[in-house]
Amino acid sequence: MADDVRATILVTGKVQGVFYRASAMEQAQRLGLAGFVKNLPDGAVEAVVEGTEAAVEQFVAWCKVGPPAARVEELHVRFGPMRGEFRTFTIDR
Repeated sequence: MADDVRATILVTGKVQGVFYRASAMEQAQRLGLAGFVKNLPDGAVEAVVEGTEAAVEQFVAWCKVGPPAARVEELHVRFGPMRGEFRTFTIDR
């Protein structure tokens, strides 16, 4: 489908220890997206999502805010074509 996209998202700020990954998984599943979210050693969170352009845009908008306890400082997003390598959305540890 032409409107299927992939987004690689890097989130910095107070985003670890605030249920960011679990909340991101809930959002992704609600939007029908596939991919993963994980904590990075430097305190950031990385997410890779694939799905319809509209759903991916909604997920990116959610990532700018995150769950209630999070404080997002910066969000870097890189869009590209969907690769189809994910079947579900997971939390990578």
